[in-house]
This record gives sequence, structure tokens and C-alpha cells, in this order.
Amino acid sequence: MVALTPVFIVAIIFGAVVALSYIKNRTREREMLIEKGADASIFRINGKQAYTSLKWGIFLVGIAAGLLVGNLLEQTTAMQSEVAYFSMIFLFGGIGLIIYYLINRKHNRESAE
Repeated sequence: MVALTPVFIVAIIFGAVVALSYIKNRTREREMLIEKGADASIFRINGKQAYTSLKWGIFLVGIAAGLLVGNLLEQTTAMQSEVAYFSMIFLFGGIGLIIYYLINRKHNRESAE
């Protein structure tokens, strides 16, 4: 796990730079719309904000479960730590996204009826 520390640090720094640039550009777009007198309500997502939070919540819980299972695999089997962690993170993160898709599809069917 110590060997993966630089990878995590670089990923966190890269993610922070991308997130900050996204927020800065989004704010700039809204300011330009307000200066022109246009309505900034086009950026609002009607009713989808709760489901976006649900998606990220399920995804992050899946990643946490993947880390726990990866640690369990590393401790109890002869599997290499990198293989155990990365495979379980991707597996459980993907399962979380599939669960979100199924929940969202069910909600869309119910709202269409």
C-alpha cells in the first residue's frame, strides 16, 4: 500500500485541479449570462439533483467496499496487493453504478406512467 501512495497523491492533485477549473468556468458562464440579462435557470436540473447525489453516494460506497474486500483478499490469500485492491475497487464501483442505473430506470418508468 505504501507503493501506491504517490499514485493516490497525484490522482488527488489532478482531480482537484480539474474540479476547480470546472467550477471556475461554470461560474464565469453564469456571470456572463447575468451581465447580458439572460436567465441563468438553464443550468438548473429539474429533479435530477437528488439522483446525482444518489449516484455518487452508491459509487463511493462501492469503492469503499472494494477497498475493504481488497484488504481482506490481500490478508487472507496470496494475491498481490495491487491486484487485490484495484480489481475490487473497479468491481464494486461498477456494481454501484449498475445499481444506480437500475434505480434510475425504475424511477423513469414510474414517472412516465
